[in-house]
Amino acid sequence: MAAKDGDGWAECERGHRHWGIHGASGLLAVHHDEAGVPYVLMQKRSWWSHHGGTWGLPGGARDSHEDAVTSALREAREEAALPGDELRVRGVYVDDHGGWAFETVIAEAPGLLAVAPANRESAELRWLPLPEITGRRLHPGFAETWGTIQPELTPETLVLDVANIVGARAEHGWWRDRLGAATRLLEDVAGLRLTHPVLAQWYPRIVAVVEGAAKRVPDVPGIQVVAATGSGDDAITEVVRRARPWERVLVVTADRGLKERVTGLGAETAGPRWLLSQLDG
Repeated sequence: MAAKDGDGWAECERGHRHWGIHGASGLLAVHHDEAGVPYVLMQKRSWWSHHGGTWGLPGGARDSHEDAVTSALREAREEAALPGDELRVRGVYVDDHGGWAFETVIAEAPGLLAVAPANRESAELRWLPLPEITGRRLHPGFAETWGTIQPELTPETLVLDVANIVGARAEHGWWRDRLGAATRLLEDVAGLRLTHPVLAQWYPRIVAVVEGAAKRVPDVPGIQVVAATGSGDDAITEVVRRARPWERVLVVTADRGLKERVTGLGAETAGPRWLLSQLDG
């Protein structure tokens, strides 16, 4: 196990040659402007590289000791001088060729971060607005998956109606210790790998709304806790109302009245069983 032990050619079950003995990964950094237009950091590959002159993502071979996120952030730092500490990873898409895979790490950037070619692999780096991307000469692998990945650039927020979910979970004696039941739920959710229909790994922003005795829940890494000052339903509705117009919001609740309120604001809903079945699994 050593740095750069992934460098080398591999052949997939389709009979194609790919760079990366252990597979490869790339960073899809995206920033949405005030109008909601996504800007994607694109790399023009140097002429001498594989598919030189095409546009794709900063990325490359994954070392044996790396996961997709670690590898993609390292490659972006090496090729584009992009610091990873300003990015929020939102998901990983896997393009599996059979025996070899390219993993696209989608990460939200707070702005159009300064970038520059940091080694010989990049001829040019640009933040391109979404409509301009398909007008470029694209790397074949990127072009093949772009239609599937593009819809997943939308920021996603998961809003938890904690009181409703705790009630549906029905732990023994939960009504006598609502604080403890809420705390256990949030700790379990924080350690859960949520399922997604497209992404192999999904990391939405999670907002948990608590009320009553549960308002004293401790901080849980990865979850934003909102303590309702009045009605929990009102607090959840306000969270949805404050979402950016282009953001996808999923509210987890079984409350019919709350569902009507949030869907009227453009959110989607799922019942507690959707979440609890994943925790049980």
